[in-house]
Amino acid sequence: MENTLFQALIGIIHPLSRELPLLWSSSLFCYICDNEHSNWNCMKTYKCEDHEKYCTTTYSTAGFGKDVGHRITKKCSVDCPETNVNFGMAAYSTKCCSTSLCNFSGANSIRINYAVVLLGIVGSLICVLRVGL
Repeated sequence: MENTLFQALIGIIHPLSRELPLLWSSSLFCYICDNEHSNWNCMKTYKCEDHEKYCTTTYSTAGFGKDVGHRITKKCSVDCPETNVNFGMAAYSTKCCSTSLCNFSGANSIRINYAVVLLGIVGSLICVLRVGL
């Protein structure tokens, strides 16, 4: 009930609220965008095909410090490929949901893991010192 109320509220506030009556049909609606820098560029709604049962949000980030870049992709999907991978200086996360306009949020709380970066630097330094370069 809370989720439906929240989605209805978003539908009223959202500039494309003319599609709100369609939310109560059996069709799934998702926000869509491809490789955008900001969640504000991901406000386009799309009626998914009947075989597409999930809305997905993929959030990726790469870089270090002030040079971190973020990308967001949202779409309809046949399956639910949830992932959460963090390589220290790069991270990739995909979340999915199965109710209309449920993929509203952009960031999935993935962050650069500075501990992994520091561990890599320390490990490299130890290797260099052991070899004597």
